[in-house]
Amino acid sequence: MTSRSGAPHRQETLAVVTDLLWAHAVPGDGLEHVRPRRSRDGLDVYLFVRADDRDLALRQAGSLLDRAAPAMAPHGYELPPC
Repeated sequence: MTSRSGAPHRQETLAVVTDLLWAHAVPGDGLEHVRPRRSRDGLDVYLFVRADDRDLALRQAGSLLDRAAPAMAPHGYELPPC
């Protein structure tokens, strides 16, 4: 996730991002663990998902991120272009 100008870089931001991802997850996402870390441009978010193969895992993670992105925007974060 990239940080828009003025986005907060507080410790609680990591917890908020984690909570928002869990709040938007559905069983089909196979989400098992979320690990956000600060990066130079915003946050790197590592999603651990249960899936039968890599392609399915990428689709599941992408779907979750797409659903959660609007809720993260007010906190100053957005998904980078693919």
